[in-house]
Amino acid sequence: MPDLSLEIALKVRGLFRIAGIDEAGRGPLAGPVAAAAVVLPEGFTCPGLDDSKKISAPKRELLYERLTTDREIHWTVATADREEIDRLNILRATHLAMRRAAEALRPAPDHCLIDGLPVRDFPFGHDGIVKGDGLSLSIAAASIIAKVTRDRIMRELDREFPQFGFAKHQGYGTKGHLEALRIHGPCCHHRRSFQPVAQLALPFDGG
Repeated sequence: MPDLSLEIALKVRGLFRIAGIDEAGRGPLAGPVAAAAVVLPEGFTCPGLDDSKKISAPKRELLYERLTTDREIHWTVATADREEIDRLNILRATHLAMRRAAEALRPAPDHCLIDGLPVRDFPFGHDGIVKGDGLSLSIAAASIIAKVTRDRIMRELDREFPQFGFAKHQGYGTKGHLEALRIHGPCCHHRRSFQPVAQLALPFDGG
């Protein structure tokens, strides 16, 4: 289970406001990518907080409420939309969302712990922590906030385009989603730079 060991080690170096950063939505064929930045208070505990991918959707919602209503927790969430993903590529768009989330923190972080590899030209000193959402409580908290935020966005898109089933698969390339793409063609929220969306030449564009 993740803990605060990485955060405590940084505080020994005089870095006190440590932001954990994680993203959700790199792999789907539709919708934005979301990133969250979270600064936890000293001595923070939260039973059950872990990598969002290991937690059921109902439990993620409960953890989201716990994290976002605690006044001692500083958090932000940001997105990069479908157009930015297609223009920049998914990796750069993910990094853009991460930068937006980190820059929105007030006060600014002293240092960041980012899930995955280091991010080039990031505005704050940081460490890339591979599988960090299973190691750092700050990153795990960010993973929950990013995932729940993005899932809520996809439920909104589902109401706009119910034929694709976004609320069920969050835009991932499931069998049902691929069949809907074959029948209807991509809508305005589908990532044109992703296969198989890029292969489809059907006229429907969602308006």
